[in-house]
Amino acid sequence: MTMKLTVLATLGAAALAACSPTQTTYGPATGPAGQAIGFDSLRITDNRWRVSFTAGPDVSTAGAERLALRRAAELTLENGYDWFEITDRRIESTTGRNPVRVGGSAGTSVGSRGYRASGVGLGISISPGQEGRTLVSLEIIARHGETPDAPNAYDARSLIAVTG
Repeated sequence: MTMKLTVLATLGAAALAACSPTQTTYGPATGPAGQAIGFDSLRITDNRWRVSFTAGPDVSTAGAERLALRRAAELTLENGYDWFEITDRRIESTTGRNPVRVGGSAGTSVGSRGYRASGVGLGISISPGQEGRTLVSLEIIARHGETPDAPNAYDARSLIAVTG
């Protein structure tokens, strides 16, 4: 009996570890639709992009915004520009629940002739993709030359130096 409980406890611990919330890493968005973590971009014109970064629950909203800005700076430099201006900024945060739940129950009963029975149950519910997310979406226009002193203008090289 003890061996069975040990095996069940080990399997339960492995299931919990396998379904822990997604860790955010900087890179292209990966994962199933609606659950992807990372950056994505869409070129609108020669010098205009929509850049987005989706972060998991381990990154703050400010952290997700920094990662979106980093991607915008990389696109700017990769395409031969010096700085970019943000023309539209959208931030969406969703709160989720823990994707793993553990529950249990115990009970006893008395039957005919005084027989007694007792039981213990353990249940694990796994619902991946339910944890919170932060999506930062930026529309940028990349430009050549000196970066103006404007609130939505960013020098791409300087930004990479502080976020890279």
